[in-house]
This record gives sequence, C-alpha cells and structure tokens, in this order.
Amino acid sequence: MDLAYKNYLNDFKERDEKMPALFIGHGSPMNGIRENEFSKAWADVVKTMDVPSAVLVVSAHWLTHGSHVTAMDFPKTIHDFGGFPQELFEVEYPAPGNPELAKQIQNEIRTAEVGLDHEWGLDHGAWTVVRHMFPEADVPVLQLSIDYHKPAQYHYNLAQQLANLRKKGVLIIGSGNMVHNLRMVDWKHIDANFGFDWAEEMNAKFVEIIEKKEHRKLFDLSDLGEAGKLAVPTPDHYFPLMYSLGLQDFNDQIEVFNNHCVAGSLSMTSVKIG
Repeated sequence: MDLAYKNYLNDFKERDEKMPALFIGHGSPMNGIRENEFSKAWADVVKTMDVPSAVLVVSAHWLTHGSHVTAMDFPKTIHDFGGFPQELFEVEYPAPGNPELAKQIQNEIRTAEVGLDHEWGLDHGAWTVVRHMFPEADVPVLQLSIDYHKPAQYHYNLAQQLANLRKKGVLIIGSGNMVHNLRMVDWKHIDANFGFDWAEEMNAKFVEIIEKKEHRKLFDLSDLGEAGKLAVPTPDHYFPLMYSLGLQDFNDQIEVFNNHCVAGSLSMTSVKIG
C-alpha cells in the first residue's frame, strides 16, 4: 500500500494517554549530522513515549504573515543555511506529510485563519532534530509557521487550541533556543559548553519559571532586565517555547534536559512536558 495512502487512513483516534510535548533547543544545523550529547538526548527522549501518530514542529525558521501549516503528501528537505560542509547539504529527510491532519489543525485553531501550505517543507529547525528521533523517516511530519508580527502571549494562546492533538498521539515540538544571540557567539569556541554570565543567568531563570509553571512571566521580555534583552535580542528562536508551554496541562510533569549553554551566547536547554 502506498505510504501516502496509509497516512490518509490514520484517523487520529484518541489514545488512553496524552502524547508529551517538547521544546527542543536545536542549536547549530551541524547537530543534525552529529552524534553528540544533544542529539543523543533527542533520540533518547522519544524512547520514553509511544510512537506518535504524527509530529508537528513549530520551528524558529518558518516566520510568516499569518499562520500556515504544511499540507503536502511529501514535504521537501530545506537546507536553509550557508557556510556549512557539503555533507550537511546532502542530507535528505524523506518523511511523509499528512494533508488530512493539516486540515484538522486548521480547524482546531479558532482565533486565527490558518492557511494550508504546499510550498514550504521541513526546514533545519525541524529535520535536524526529528531525524535523530525517527531515523527511518516513517512518522508523518508537519510544520506550523510562526506569525512573526504577533506577541508572545498570542502564540501561547494559539498553542492551547492544539492541546487536543496530544490526545490523538501527535507529538508537538517547539524548536528554537531559549537563549539565542548570534551576534555575541564566541566563534573560536563554537563547540564549547559554556555561557557568558548573562546567558547562564537567563538560562537558569527560564528553567526556574518553567519548572514553577509561571508562564505569564515569560510574555513580556522587558520584565527580565538587561540579561533578558541580551538573551532574546529577536524573538524568532524564543516564540517556539511559547507553543510548547501553551500545551502544558496543570498536572503535566516537567523534565529539563540538555541544560547547557554553548559558544557563550546560546542555550541548548530543552523541556519535556508530560
């Protein structure tokens, strides 16, 4: 039976247990082909859960006017970066999509009109992570774009409307970085596990707020002082965190992993919810 046709047969029935949600600090695109502590943890975290019916990624690298969801049978692999080894550009991740799930997502979101996209595909915020989790590319993968002109709370509230998908086995992943300041990266120590004082301060603060489930403290970054401005000079890599936290139920457990800063001004810190 054709794989795309199999996907249409999946009606995403409710399961006995909700699928966890994830926030992944994805870091350098090179993590997509490296076997290191970060990519190993990505692979390990999905071993603690049932095989999902599909994966929905909210990536820092698909910024749009309005919201869109990929709706093609087979999304292309997007190499949206430059200056990396040819080996990275040669990677293809041929996971199927699922147009029927895309329509479900479109219907779940009531506060915004969601477009069905047939052009995008899987950018490196998605495939560099998911290929470690599901190396056989046998789980459908979709992406939901980020309306870049909306504030953090808007994205948090939008994500709450997707919570029912967790009951249907959909693994939702926000892929970005809590601390992400490329202008201040220490390129001489790009692979070193260390953070500048302000980066370590904000990484610890983010973790504390998340563990205490005080999400509203994250809506206005100006409340987080000068360190917050340095940690999040632009919100592209920060907004995916809002989607992950918006999916959290009060009773969901929190597990923080990959809790490291790298290259001075980036954090790989990741969160499993549920």
